[in-house]
Amino acid sequence: MTALPPDSLRPRPEARPSPAEPPGLSAAIGLIALYFLLQAVAGGLIALLMAVATGFVQIDPRSQPIGAEIRAMLEQPGMPAILVMLTLGLAAAVVVPLVRRKWPALWSMARPPGLGMVLPVNPVFFMMAIAVGLAAPLLGGLLTSLLAHGNTVTQDIQSLGSHTPTQLRLALVVVVTSLGPLVEEILFRGVLLSALMKRWRVGWSVLISALLFAVSHLPSMQWQWYALPDLALLACALAWLRLRAGSLWPAVLAHGVNNLLAVVAWFAASGSV
Repeated sequence: MTALPPDSLRPRPEARPSPAEPPGLSAAIGLIALYFLLQAVAGGLIALLMAVATGFVQIDPRSQPIGAEIRAMLEQPGMPAILVMLTLGLAAAVVVPLVRRKWPALWSMARPPGLGMVLPVNPVFFMMAIAVGLAAPLLGGLLTSLLAHGNTVTQDIQSLGSHTPTQLRLALVVVVTSLGPLVEEILFRGVLLSALMKRWRVGWSVLISALLFAVSHLPSMQWQWYALPDLALLACALAWLRLRAGSLWPAVLAHGVNNLLAVVAWFAASGSV
């Protein structure tokens, strides 16, 4: 009788790769919270460093409170734009690699639970994205104006239009129309939407992600509740693009076009265009 080889010498069956698991809902919400927290905390620290570097903050007991000195620094032309660009750049540099490292198998997967960081099969979705990006602020603006009942609709980006000199406008436009949309689409229409679709149907997942997107932007809209339907409508359109295209890039493009129109509108309103 032939002796069997010891277990250590027997060929082992090849391990089958486990299917890629969708992101967890708590992980998705945690990343979104991290993104906005980074902007808040890093924005304050960067503003303080800028105030020190420009001499607005003086180490002198007779000087004004630091908060007043930072506000005085941010009233200087170009300073708010520089702060926004640095803050968005830092948040993107942290969040995007973190998502890529946490879900490498999902990064290039076209359909949920994948994050859709691939080109769409049909390039016509890029044309549709431009149309959505152009139509969303026009329709959303009309809806917001109706709900506002004559109240002035303001946004943090509005102050940038009147404080950004000509030489900084192009850089600001590039950052606001590229980095912001990229990170937010990865988080909301990538990670969050995939996490929600693990638990609920597509329609409910799109609706919940749209509401969370709208609520998360209320601070930048100075807590004006009548901006919520506009933001939720935009989020639903972006989710539709992401799911139909099998790619996140059309949603990123539409989001960028939407932001571009907003920035140009505020530049025009401030008389700087």
